[in-house]
Amino acid sequence: MNILVLGSGGREHTFTYKIAQSDLCEKIFVAPGNAGTAKIAKNIPIAVSDFVAIKALVKTEGIDMVVVGPEDPLVLGIYDFFAKDEELKKVAVIGPSLEGAKLEGSKEYAKKFLIRHNIPTAAYQSFTPETVDEGKEFLETLNAPYVLKADGLAAGKGVLILENIEDAKAELENMLTNKKFGVASEKVVIEEFLDGIELSVFVLTDGKNYVTLPTAKDYKRIGEGDTGLNTGGMGAISPVPFADEIFMNKIEKRIIKPTVEGLIKEKIEYKGFIFIGLIKVGDEPKVIEYNVRMGDPETEAVLPRLQTDLVSLFTHVAKQTLNEIDVEIDPRSAATVMTVSGGYPEAYDKGKQITGIDTIKDSLVFHAGTKLDGDTIVTNGGRVMAVTSLDIDFKEALKKSYKNVEKLHFDKIYYRKDLGFDL
Repeated sequence: MNILVLGSGGREHTFTYKIAQSDLCEKIFVAPGNAGTAKIAKNIPIAVSDFVAIKALVKTEGIDMVVVGPEDPLVLGIYDFFAKDEELKKVAVIGPSLEGAKLEGSKEYAKKFLIRHNIPTAAYQSFTPETVDEGKEFLETLNAPYVLKADGLAAGKGVLILENIEDAKAELENMLTNKKFGVASEKVVIEEFLDGIELSVFVLTDGKNYVTLPTAKDYKRIGEGDTGLNTGGMGAISPVPFADEIFMNKIEKRIIKPTVEGLIKEKIEYKGFIFIGLIKVGDEPKVIEYNVRMGDPETEAVLPRLQTDLVSLFTHVAKQTLNEIDVEIDPRSAATVMTVSGGYPEAYDKGKQITGIDTIKDSLVFHAGTKLDGDTIVTNGGRVMAVTSLDIDFKEALKKSYKNVEKLHFDKIYYRKDLGFDL
């Protein structure tokens, strides 16, 4: 079959890498792709939200399956666009419906879903510009630190955790009145702070059945020791060492099953990934957030451990027969280190030549913010390139990744040297 992957980051390069290994795939297209996907697929310069251009490409190239990487096209309703179009409805789309995508598109929608289905999560209230004063009063009822979340999509940067009540009130005003995150913060969710250690669980569902993929832990802050500004992710480790069988059974029973059953009960069409952001409070798991796609850079740590044919898995999703396939996972640990442009997540330069890729051994290199300038690979984003290694445990895998990251060079390259410090 012919497959189209939508997106241009490390997640999409990883999808393309796994799809290219499948005998079930004939041709792979990536829109818009990056310098890494260009080596194993055909890049097409189309924006992920340009549904009309995507339709034309699907028809011209005889594409049978569309794998949606980022959240934006899902929240904009690409699944429904295909389902309602006579010429497209037989094309398999790996991603949820517009209604299902609201689990990520709206923090308030997700919190209401969690509470309706008795899934453990933090107490919360949501506020608008008209109720900013009530929001400040609600902050007074909570203990520090204070958690403010932009309701809509803010590229992974719409969550603030503040120690001081006055700062929290000022930021609430900034988000609601001054639109700090644009339309994403027209509504703000204020949440009780949960103290614990975070992890991510990835589920693939066909709308009836589901399979649980390996756990991962990513590192969002730019600075070592988890300091500084939030980023899209500075690295990841899979599996999470503290997620033992007892803890995973709790997650399965209290969170994964009620989530999938909730989607079925509410007749929400969902054929794709559910990324459950969790926190371990004591010995109990609680949901921080849902995302409706794979994480980045978690994908770069999780998918290399998948030994089952990814295209076969996706085919079972499309046919709603996930119960008929066994998922095999490499027992080794994976560790991913993300290299970023100097200045990221604030202002940074693009177009810097990248060298040393060909010297990397015993690790996988996934391109994120890269593009081809003639025959030269140059930087084209804040997060530039991820290096993933597999070994007997995460410490050994990290050693291998760090050894290889040192071989990469571009102007003002930066990466965190302390991944796994909290494990």
